[in-house]
Amino acid sequence: MKSRFYSLRLKAIRLRSIGKSYGEIREATGTLIPKSTLSYWCKGVSLPKNYQERINEIIALSGHKGRAIAVEVNKIRRDKYLKGIFLHNKHLSKKFKDYDVARIALATLYICEGAKSMRSICFGNSSPGIIRLFLKLLRTCYDIDENKFSCTVQCRADQDVNNLKSFWSVATGIPLDKFKKTRIDPRTIGKPTLKKDYKGVCRIDYFSAHIYNELSIIGNILTSSK
Repeated sequence: MKSRFYSLRLKAIRLRSIGKSYGEIREATGTLIPKSTLSYWCKGVSLPKNYQERINEIIALSGHKGRAIAVEVNKIRRDKYLKGIFLHNKHLSKKFKDYDVARIALATLYICEGAKSMRSICFGNSSPGIIRLFLKLLRTCYDIDENKFSCTVQCRADQDVNNLKSFWSVATGIPLDKFKKTRIDPRTIGKPTLKKDYKGVCRIDYFSAHIYNELSIIGNILTSSK
């Protein structure tokens, strides 16, 4: 009994003789001729000399496309995974409304990034987000006198000092007249800044020995607890 694809036999043999793969023959005929049928029809057909080289190119191209697809699929999976983590923990920011939670977070942040001056709070970071979090917690936990703040920007030699001050003034909510003279790192002279979004380091000083002592003691309690 002849195959229902038999009318395509001669076309398939002709395509095979010019070096078409079975997949390309199926695509050219617009059918899903079984590969076993194609193999039977094309048995003994002489292939072009460059056939294997061409097949290798097709395989390599398919592999490249496959890797690109795999990368995209993995990216989608990772984005979904990270979004799940975000949604699972999104509510945690509301915990800062709890006074004790806010103080724990502030003390932890300070013992990691703050200076040990014993007379005042001194905190510096290059991340606007970290700086904003520190100030949010500080202003939440204590009755802050905004006039006691002072800021110092530390930056690289090729950066625009005035732009940096304006940026950090907006980020901190601290007026420009509270910013001291910018400190430029002399080691960076003649060396261009590679990270275009780098805004230097913002150092915040707040004059309160009481707050410093309390955060230090809370930090000691947290680090010594079992």
